[in-house]
Amino acid sequence: MGSVATPTGHGYYMVGTDGGVFAFGDAHFRGSMGSTRLNRPVIGLVSTSGNAGYWLVASDGGVFSFNAPFFGSLPSLGYPLTQPVVSMARQADAYLMVTSDGGVFNFGVGLFFGSKGGAHLAAPIVSASAAP
Repeated sequence: MGSVATPTGHGYYMVGTDGGVFAFGDAHFRGSMGSTRLNRPVIGLVSTSGNAGYWLVASDGGVFSFNAPFFGSLPSLGYPLTQPVVSMARQADAYLMVTSDGGVFNFGVGLFFGSKGGAHLAAPIVSASAAP
């Protein structure tokens, strides 16, 4: 997944598939899932708009919240995925998840602008971002 810059651009986070979080610069370490057995690997980290906390997301849509509001997750809704979650993005202080087939799932007060879920794509989606 690479690294994720803080909202100020003066730091960054790195996250491992085991949920371990590493914070550099003005990124604040708030906890991790590194010592916890997970159902699926973590694939992303998104910081809150004020850099006070962050969310981790796993490929099954599980969300782990650290000093950030929890708005829900796909497993908690009992929603069966046909493809794995490959990306997470922040929208204000909400988050959205994107699956490899283009499905988009938003949680919190974020706006939904559509998805490509169910459409035939020439190649899988690998990443997504949202405007600040």
